[in-house]
Amino acid sequence: MMTGYGFETTGDEILEGIDLSGKRIIVTGSTSGIGAETVRALAKAGAEVTMAVRNVEVGRKVADEIMQATGNRKVTVQQLELSDFASVRSFVSNWNEPLDVLINNAGVMGIPYLQKISEGIEMQFMTNYLGHFALSVGLHKFLKAAPAARIVMVSSSGHLLCPVLFDDINFNFISYDPWLSYGQSKTACILFAVGAARRWREDGIAVNALNPGAILTNLQRHVGGKLRSAPEFHKTVQEGAATSILLSASPVVRNVSGAYFEDCNEAEVVTSRPERFAGVAKYALDPDGADRLWDLSTSMIEQLQKKA
Repeated sequence: MMTGYGFETTGDEILEGIDLSGKRIIVTGSTSGIGAETVRALAKAGAEVTMAVRNVEVGRKVADEIMQATGNRKVTVQQLELSDFASVRSFVSNWNEPLDVLINNAGVMGIPYLQKISEGIEMQFMTNYLGHFALSVGLHKFLKAAPAARIVMVSSSGHLLCPVLFDDINFNFISYDPWLSYGQSKTACILFAVGAARRWREDGIAVNALNPGAILTNLQRHVGGKLRSAPEFHKTVQEGAATSILLSASPVVRNVSGAYFEDCNEAEVVTSRPERFAGVAKYALDPDGADRLWDLSTSMIEQLQKKA
């Protein structure tokens, strides 16, 4: 669908005239970059926002700055380490109220060498996708308890680099490549949106994924701290957060679920990688692939639970 917004739209422009008072929202990975900007814009519109972050001390400093800037005192910080299943489980166990929006924003990119958590799961897949899968499933009953809840999965144009490598997700046989790893983790985020949208439609939960665009943030720390795309395709942090904010709060997309957006509009489906890295790969929207990933993810979480 086309929304009337575009590449240069900011989150504040999308939220103009929208009152989010009484809405409870969680944003993962929100101490910097588009995560922090997403929190700021939503708080400015009146939402009660929980910053789910790895570093609580840094999170509190950012939260204080946001509260001072917006006048909204309902910005809180909770510890969440997505690569640690025990941390995800602890976060879920401490949540006890209806949840209107879950924005799965946190991520890592381009880890240069193969890293695995102690259970053998590759780090980018765990952090970018599987931790968010466990968080979303764990919070499902609280999302179901809220009217017209939404889940937003921050994916990337990097999903065009690689489908999910179902037979070797953890690079036990395939030679590790940071971009194959990153690509499959971001494809998995989109497939989750497809799978959850179908499973949770009757619960009134909309689930969508997005590409925020090319924004210089801490995400680039493993790749020299710079963007690889042409300057004309770069966005400000305010523009980069806009699509997340659109999918989390705009009435324009209230009936949309299981889709992938970029530049604040639903992306074109592509069957080969465009030179500009735009659009959504057909394999990322495949319902059979979504079901396969859901079953595999459920099995992986069950194994993590046994070891916890």
